[in-house]
Amino acid sequence: MNNEIKERLLKIIIGPYISEKATYIGEKNNQTIFRVAIDATKKEIKAAVEMLWKEQRIEVESVQTINVKGKSKRFGRYFGKRNNWKKAIVSIKKDQELSFSNFSSIEGK
Repeated sequence: MNNEIKERLLKIIIGPYISEKATYIGEKNNQTIFRVAIDATKKEIKAAVEMLWKEQRIEVESVQTINVKGKSKRFGRYFGKRNNWKKAIVSIKKDQELSFSNFSSIEGK
């Protein structure tokens, strides 16, 4: 894989999104929810997950994306707005599990 492509894939996944609903979905449907870059495509998200967990041989079954609107907030007499963001629901093949403790060694050369 090209170094530019690897760098792009490393920047796509910002981090896991943890909530009660995300935990429930993860246990019931073998899915994981990630916070991803706004301009990320489903194919890029799939490639990024498979690259980050290549030592565990994770195979992504499907990816669903959701654009989340930023909340409007009020700070005293000033109004503001949080940034919009994107989340991805990644379905993993049966009998596989993502482990966040062991990441594959990725060379940044």
